[in-house]
Amino acid sequence: MTNGLIDFYLKSHPVTLGVLALLSIYFLILNWVFIYRYFALSSWLSRESNSLENLLMGSSSVNEDAFLNSFIKTSSNITKEILALGMLAATKEATKGLSILSVFSSTTPFIGLFGTVVSILDTFTHIGQTSGSMSVIASGVSDALIATAAGIFVAIFAYTYHQILKRKSFELVSFMQMQSDAILARKV
Repeated sequence: MTNGLIDFYLKSHPVTLGVLALLSIYFLILNWVFIYRYFALSSWLSRESNSLENLLMGSSSVNEDAFLNSFIKTSSNITKEILALGMLAATKEATKGLSILSVFSSTTPFIGLFGTVVSILDTFTHIGQTSGSMSVIASGVSDALIATAAGIFVAIFAYTYHQILKRKSFELVSFMQMQSDAILARKV
């Protein structure tokens, strides 16, 4: 296994190695973003769920730790506009990190493809300089496709993480909208 990695490193074009290094960094970043945002959203979702449950059970206001509470405290008169402002702020906060996951999921296959193209061009250059047997071509193309596979691998995780966090954000905003509706219904 170690000899295979060393051979791959020695045969690969520097651009391909750079692409693989970049994709590795992307993979570390997207995992960090996902784990951080997942646990932050889960905790926030739990707080908002408890606040909504208390409102539905007859409480006259949202919980102290609910996101809308800070917006409600700013005015002696709770209005639809204040709650809408709170909802917009919550939506902005809940969707943090989604754009980077979206960018990663859409660009990493192209980054991998770039590494593959450069590596294949390098293989064709070597074929032109040597007697170009089929084993040289197969070996070069095989090594080149690793960059594309790495790009697709990273994209799959980025897209999956994006969808999971997007769903959690939607659920969170829905709980907050229900709280807002419950507050406004009690006010009437």
